[in-house]
This record gives sequence, structure tokens and C-alpha cells, in this order.
Amino acid sequence: MEKDIGKIPKNEMSDIVIRIDDFGGRPGLTIREFVTGERYTGFTKSGVKIPAAEFKKFKEFIDSINEDDLKQESQESGSEQEKKKDQKTLTEKDKKNKKKNKEEMPDY
Repeated sequence: MEKDIGKIPKNEMSDIVIRIDDFGGRPGLTIREFVTGERYTGFTKSGVKIPAAEFKKFKEFIDSINEDDLKQESQESGSEQEKKKDQKTLTEKDKKNKKKNKEEMPDY
């Protein structure tokens, strides 16, 4: 039995698909990535299966999420990206400085 619940666009070429299935004789909720491309169209290996026996617990976890926390997370992730960008810039500057200093050092 397969029943598609819905899909969420991830980017231009892929969606996150949520479905109920019984793959391998084990019923449950499956959340997987579906890609549409020139070389391959279909589900990727990326995904998770929530066993039917654990679905109630999973639903409680999802229901306990405060949407305001998600908004805060997205703002923080932007700041984290800026920090990583700054660190990368510093690393590149350090490499250039090391190379420059190495060239200026006399041989003994």
C-alpha cells in the first residue's frame, strides 16, 4: 500500500515527498527526496522511515515544535553562514600572509 500525503519543494530539481507505505513489509511514514533531472528522475537514497508503531510518538514531537522557534533558527542560520564566510575569508588571508612571509624570510 502506498499513499502520498504531500510534497514540499526543496529546490528547482527536487521535492521532499511524504507518504505512507509498507516497504519491505514494514508499514510506516516515509519522508524522502525525489529528484527530477536529465540523468535521473526518482527517489534518492536520502530519507527516513518512521515505523507505524512509533508514529504517535513522532507526531507528538512534531506537534511540540513552536513555530516561533523555527523563525529564530532561520535567522540564526543566516548569522552562522556569515560567520563561516568571515572565517573562510580570514583563512584565505592567513594563507596569503604565510606565503608572503615565507618569501621574505632569508635562507640560513
